[in-house]
Amino acid sequence: MSKVEEFEELRPLLFSLAYRILGSVGEAEDAVQETWLRFDASPARPVSVRAFLSAAVTRISIDVLRSARVRRERYTGPWLPEPLLDDPYQDPERSVELADSVSMAALVLLERLSPLERAVFLLREVFAFGFDEVAEAVGRSEAACRQLLVRARRHMAAGRPRFAADSGERQELARRFFEALRAGDVAGLQRLLAADVQMVGDGGGKAPQLARAVTGARSVARLLGTFFPRLFCTGATCEPCEVNGQPGAVFRDRDGRVLNAMVLDVVGGRVETVRGVLNPDKLGHLGPVADAWAVNREVRGLLRRADRSGPGGGSWDISWETA
Repeated sequence: MSKVEEFEELRPLLFSLAYRILGSVGEAEDAVQETWLRFDASPARPVSVRAFLSAAVTRISIDVLRSARVRRERYTGPWLPEPLLDDPYQDPERSVELADSVSMAALVLLERLSPLERAVFLLREVFAFGFDEVAEAVGRSEAACRQLLVRARRHMAAGRPRFAADSGERQELARRFFEALRAGDVAGLQRLLAADVQMVGDGGGKAPQLARAVTGARSVARLLGTFFPRLFCTGATCEPCEVNGQPGAVFRDRDGRVLNAMVLDVVGGRVETVRGVLNPDKLGHLGPVADAWAVNREVRGLLRRADRSGPGGGSWDISWETA
């Protein structure tokens, strides 16, 4: 097998590992490309190509993450990972761990960890690397890696939901959610939301985003049931799909350009969190990106006209960050 063939066989694993460390599709692809350059330039064949490439992509990703965290400290509004529609790496024996670790909720939790804790946790808990391989990948002793893993497990366990729904329940609830969203059925939406549901948007200062998170079933249902029907009146469409292994949807404008990727966290038979990624820098890998500001102005115009129409207009004060 040639070097190229060996690398391409392992590319899905390398990308999946880099994406979970970085939370960015573009940065993960760059890390994988840099890994190939190092592999191609290495004069000797490694004893284990998988171990060599995994260690290389891990170290590259850790370095990138350290600089990215500085940028994220200055990020405008909430930071969310770039949406991932398809995880290229599949392992039937690790399917649960892989699905859980790529969810938006898990990736947000991973942000609490140091870059080394994050890498050790993923290598050991998600991808089932031996401690000798983990130690080689992060450049620490096995004993140090065990300590890093203990701390990482503690942080991750503290933030995870206790009653996650199974896949069938999540998909059925999502189907009902998006049907109610299209219909502007506020009461129907409210029944599907947890009492303390939170709606969070990541526009990064480059797209319309809520000035603050919206919390509570009644408030979130009113916002969703008021804004989105007017969005659909502009010709926008909603494409339900899995986003980061969770039920979600991609919204597009009338010309098919990407507006938003929405993800639902379902816990205990209710939607606990609604996350929306609107930052155009995080949507380009899904296709051409829409002018979200122009679409927002059009929607707000429809909302103002509905408000002036009197009872039944569905008035709702949406407080946006402005450009």
